[in-house]
Amino acid sequence: MRQAFEKAGNFIDLPDQRAWVVFSGQTDLPWLNLLKEGYRHCFVLLNDGRRWITIDPLANYTDIRVHDISSDFDLPRWLQIRGDRILPARIRRKDKQAPCMPFSCVEVVKRVLGIHAKWIVTPWQLYRFLEKEQTARIFQTHQNKGDFVWEA
Repeated sequence: MRQAFEKAGNFIDLPDQRAWVVFSGQTDLPWLNLLKEGYRHCFVLLNDGRRWITIDPLANYTDIRVHDISSDFDLPRWLQIRGDRILPARIRRKDKQAPCMPFSCVEVVKRVLGIHAKWIVTPWQLYRFLEKEQTARIFQTHQNKGDFVWEA
């Protein structure tokens, strides 16, 4: 599909596109109470430099919204103040097909971000994966060639 848009000249790749994953403990589904408190649901928040977009996979439909608020508004911070946990995420573009997995909020978020790890099936596992990736990225950007690296 992407190739068709590119050939037609209708596809715009936005280098300024940023993503966050929002983790919530709120749920209307009793069986989700078995999951770790605070990590019972997740969804994706995108900013393309002009708009805020949410992709929220719910049990009965997937809510995709373009929010009519300024792109300058700090929506991740606002959600954090409301009690959600937010992590920035990297969007990967892979040519390899994603593994076939059951539909869930976690699987939708993984597809949007291009994460193909089969072992990530709960919001808590996704949070730990993104947190570890973020820590590694911070460590890599602060390390210069030839610097000593200390580990505790």
